[in-house]
Amino acid sequence: MLTGKRALVTGSTSGIGLAMARALAGAGADVMLNGFGDADAIEATRSALETDYGITAHYNGADLSKPDQIEAMMEDAEGKFGGVDILINNAGIQYTANVEDFPVEKWDAVLAINLSSVFHTTRLAVPYMRKQNWGRIINTASAHGLVASVQKAAYVAAKHGVIGLTKVTALETAETGITANAICPGWVRTELVERQIEARAKEGGISIEEAATNLVSDKHPSKQFVTPEQIGQTTLFLCSDAASQMTGTHMSVDGGWTAQ
Repeated sequence: MLTGKRALVTGSTSGIGLAMARALAGAGADVMLNGFGDADAIEATRSALETDYGITAHYNGADLSKPDQIEAMMEDAEGKFGGVDILINNAGIQYTANVEDFPVEKWDAVLAINLSSVFHTTRLAVPYMRKQNWGRIINTASAHGLVASVQKAAYVAAKHGVIGLTKVTALETAETGITANAICPGWVRTELVERQIEARAKEGGISIEEAATNLVSDKHPSKQFVTPEQIGQTTLFLCSDAASQMTGTHMSVDGGWTAQ
């Protein structure tokens, strides 16, 4: 389905991003990973993608809070792949505090990685996509790109911004073969969410599993977590010909959270 296409997936050394990368590789796309983590573990992941799927996989460790490193990563992708056909902006961080207590440096960091990096990768990827008259830009937003929760000022602001940027990108490329869409996951049991579960368990004096059930039940009418693999399959759909007229929109995968 995607043989011959080249994908860059930010924040893909674990969790949702890695599931997206695996889905793309399984469909035949070459993949560049990006993210932080243990160097040996990342290399094992990269190598496994090549072995398991018969594709070419690279890794770039750019810090997405730094525009110069983003530019270097995009140049690296161009040098190794010739260009990026599929851009997945997935990298994200979280910090929670009330607005009046929110550290300024944490606000800046969340906005830089969760929103500004999406702008930088997009502006650098679009010229190549225009030349090819084909491209897929898929931004991992969140249910928090549509609704708010307390103590998540920076995250909610950034994810709302991602959806707005997605719409602008879609309008500016509407007469081309490029599409730009956002995926809005609800609770996905990744490392990021696991830390919130652990904090809830500690605060309530309850087990990890009880805390997990309480957390997901607060928001998901389904009372079930979304799986990373489900996000990976949603990504594949947005890359398919069936989605060629879907642009500037978002797909909620949230157990009914935003239907309420």
